[in-house]
Amino acid sequence: MKRSLMVLAVPCLLALTIGCSPEQTEQVKALTGPSATYTMEQFVKTMSVDGGSFNHDETKLLVRSNESGVFNVYELDLATRKLTPVTEGEETTFAVAYMPDDDRILFSRDKDGSENNHLFLRELDGTVRDLTNGEKTKEDFAGFHPDLKSFFTQNNQRDARYFDLFQWDAETLDKTLVYRNEEGFDPFDVTADGRWIVLTKFNTTNDSDILVADLKTGGEPYLVSEHSGEATFRPHALSHDSRYLYYSTNDGGEFLVLKRYDLAAGTHEEIFTTDWDVSFAYFSLTGKYRVIGTNEDGYTKVRITRDGQEVELKGLPDGTVSRIAISHSEKLMKVTVSSDTMPGNMFLINLDTGDVRQLTDTLNPEIDANDLVASTIVRFQARDGMTIPGPLYKPIGASADNKVPVMLWIHGGPGGQTRPGYSGEKQFLINHGYALFAVNNRGSSGYGKSFLAADDRRHGREPLWDCVDAKEYLKTLDWVDPDRIGIMGGSYGGYMTLAALAFEPEEFACGVDIFGVANWVLTLESIPPYWESFRKALYDEIGHPVEDADFLRATSPVFHGDKITRPLLILQGANDPRVLQRESDDMVAAIRAGGGTVDYLVFEDEGHGFRKSANRVKGFNATLEFLDTHLKGEETP
Repeated sequence: MKRSLMVLAVPCLLALTIGCSPEQTEQVKALTGPSATYTMEQFVKTMSVDGGSFNHDETKLLVRSNESGVFNVYELDLATRKLTPVTEGEETTFAVAYMPDDDRILFSRDKDGSENNHLFLRELDGTVRDLTNGEKTKEDFAGFHPDLKSFFTQNNQRDARYFDLFQWDAETLDKTLVYRNEEGFDPFDVTADGRWIVLTKFNTTNDSDILVADLKTGGEPYLVSEHSGEATFRPHALSHDSRYLYYSTNDGGEFLVLKRYDLAAGTHEEIFTTDWDVSFAYFSLTGKYRVIGTNEDGYTKVRITRDGQEVELKGLPDGTVSRIAISHSEKLMKVTVSSDTMPGNMFLINLDTGDVRQLTDTLNPEIDANDLVASTIVRFQARDGMTIPGPLYKPIGASADNKVPVMLWIHGGPGGQTRPGYSGEKQFLINHGYALFAVNNRGSSGYGKSFLAADDRRHGREPLWDCVDAKEYLKTLDWVDPDRIGIMGGSYGGYMTLAALAFEPEEFACGVDIFGVANWVLTLESIPPYWESFRKALYDEIGHPVEDADFLRATSPVFHGDKITRPLLILQGANDPRVLQRESDDMVAAIRAGGGTVDYLVFEDEGHGFRKSANRVKGFNATLEFLDTHLKGEETP
């Protein structure tokens, strides 16, 4: 049958030079596969550009880009689209913002993925000043005051567990303590009049609160999110007149709706609701424009109003709109648009005229966009009847006569969500003939609070069984090779990979663990000190390292390495502050002691996840070689 398909393909292949119809072209691709096979080196040449702070005269944007192979800060000229480097070096550097009245630049950087980010200021003469005191201090930029004469930061220098809030004079850089955090709350923002500070508190991963304190009177923070049962309360924005706090909550329902709280009157009002979660909401400088983003089955939908009237975004390509920034004059808006087959590109919109200009073209020109694959959102029924969704990527050329291997791609978290969008790593594997099913197992966000809570204290069991049931669903597809299904993931997805091979050892042909948890006891005992406000929520979600030690040992793959008999690849960052290298070292030792097969790669200059292009290449070349050997090769069960 395969031979006859090849014969049928020839006439249209020849006709491509004189013009096949689009339908015929797609038929040819379906029969023959992509036009080229690309290397991981080619995929990492696709540039990532992120950020978008406008400078004071709105002629440039401050962005970060990995054009050099490491993220650094660049200025993007709006007229010429030229990128000019601001920082150089081998340390990952993040663009923060231009100063409001000149072209001084704030940026952030840590050391080899340690996550102890410092805040730096680049002066007009090019000299750089570290604004953060203490090598192990973590300092985060927290926004400009609406009058643009000062900015806020929060750092944990005083107490490594908690973040204090500071206000800096934008001209003199004198700083003042605004809020001393003794209770372990997370500061959110301060009203423009300086009276109210908004704080958040995590109770569990599914339950959180908003508090407000009066800075003028020095009163104790008081709760503004009274509720019974579990509900999420998440602050988003303060109105420019200091009257309202805008927040989202799922109190009384499954999904997050947008509300506002009158700070003086103490009353609540619903502003916007839909059948999905409100992900974000914010305003332009004077409040003229309001932006609301919703997560609709993994796709971001944006709604913009001007003085209360809806603004329609025209002239943009299909895809998810994100990373929205509105200039201080409220005349320009920068948005990023991306999709499975289009890496994120920046577009500039003139809000007065509606004109749209594309500022970046990030896809490596060596790659034909027609060879990239878009996902389809599919759903299947788990063994207990729960519906499990996720994006499914079918390689070009896969068919009943050309069955392909599949890797389950499990997201991080717990509580993450795999959403459609460009990934060079995914497209690399798909281009080499591997289907990917990004299972959003129970416990994933975006599908309601009951679904999110369905994995609490069940890790290594029900969420893992969803992955096994996903494999059974895949076996019903006529283009899937049922004997060649593996599992991979990063962080919590790495844990799911290890758990699958340890606790369901006959189900998956192989696994790839990327920076994954192997030992819950050690992970929970060694969480970074600045996660203190989230510690209890993490214990409630996963388990207490002392009180639940037996359960955690039973669900930690490192104590069951002898059960792992299928081939495994482990990738680990030496400086990972969340999943210590010791976890992966111990996992490898346990597997090898039990006679199992494991390949192990440690990246000396990475933390929790890949930041540097050279390491992405090395890691995913190793992944492809591993899969070619163990999923396509003779060793496949």
